[in-house]
Amino acid sequence: MPTVFHTKELKFEAKKSSLPDFAWQTSPRLAKLAGARQLDFDIRSLDPDRFSFPYHFHRAAEELFLILSGEATLRTPEGFQTITGGDLVFFEQGDTGAHQLYNHSDVPCVYLDIRTTVGIDVCEYPDSGKMAILPMLEVFESSSRVRYFQGEEKVKEKWPGEILREPLGK
Repeated sequence: MPTVFHTKELKFEAKKSSLPDFAWQTSPRLAKLAGARQLDFDIRSLDPDRFSFPYHFHRAAEELFLILSGEATLRTPEGFQTITGGDLVFFEQGDTGAHQLYNHSDVPCVYLDIRTTVGIDVCEYPDSGKMAILPMLEVFESSSRVRYFQGEEKVKEKWPGEILREPLGK
């Protein structure tokens, strides 16, 4: 059965961060209310002189913005451009889909934010060298990357000796 959201009736909740440059309003989790399984969507209102989320890209999700009203400056790897009511902006997976909004105007920029959700996503933040595992929002510094087998050198010490075979040639 279709779920209809009357956007004029939605109550927005203020989202503030520990940094005053990042502040926005968001609708309830519309995808959750609709019972969506592979899409996540909500409506956001970006306050004047504020940034959306930190500059980021997704490794396992695509994202789509439909600007409903107002305008903002969009930052991508190609540079900066103004987007306005009626514009539709698609962000592909990977670093070429990096994005961030800044509301340079005097009125809120309201947009529909649609994201794919196929399990776990890794979100990278090029400006700050962070990575986040979503949806849990576990954040790590990218500089702590290590080789895949680092720390596994003593694997046999974790196993009972009677299970392990004798090395060949002994």
